[in-house]
Amino acid sequence: MRAVLRSSFRPRLRYHARVAAALIIVLPVTPCFAVTAKDKMATCKFGADDQKLQGAARDAFLKKCMANRNDPRGPAPGGAAAAAPPPKQ
Repeated sequence: MRAVLRSSFRPRLRYHARVAAALIIVLPVTPCFAVTAKDKMATCKFGADDQKLQGAARDAFLKKCMANRNDPRGPAPGGAAAAAPPPKQ
């Protein structure tokens, strides 16, 4: 009885192991979060409209927004403000 169960279980285990290995290899490679230029432009225009920018200020905002830079957002963790000791009274 055990031999019959083992023989029917092994092919399914091999199949699932192959599927899991394929997913581990394929999923990190797919650019599922890639943003197209059209999507980025729509986001930048929304930001400019939200801030009610017009003219040169809007153009400057759109140019900066569309630039291919990885700017950090917000204060730097452990920056100069956090490193300075509080003043003594």
